[in-house]
Amino acid sequence: MSTPLRASLYDSNWRMNDCAPTAEESAWVYDPAMCRSIRTLYNVEPPVTEEEVRAAALQFVRKISGYRKPSKANEATFHAAVEAITTISADLLHSLRTDAPPRNRAALVRPARQFPMQG
Repeated sequence: MSTPLRASLYDSNWRMNDCAPTAEESAWVYDPAMCRSIRTLYNVEPPVTEEEVRAAALQFVRKISGYRKPSKANEATFHAAVEAITTISADLLHSLRTDAPPRNRAALVRPARQFPMQG
């Protein structure tokens, strides 16, 4: 399998394989769950709230740290990272400029995936 370089640049669902790939396996794997909770926050109507920016920052820190909830030893660092990324993200969103009309947020939301019932 070849490395999906083009796909990795345009599709955030491609990520590096966590285990050492064999010669037959690609270093890239498709992970449809990758960052599914982080939505586009720029140029949308209605505008995003501070809480939504913080929620995106929290999701980002969870993803890169691997922690859903940090241990006591890492709690302060984890929360400091969330606050720093929230501030930087808000600054970015306030600084960006476009002439494009705002996009409808409802149209950007992907429909929930349907899973077969286990019975």
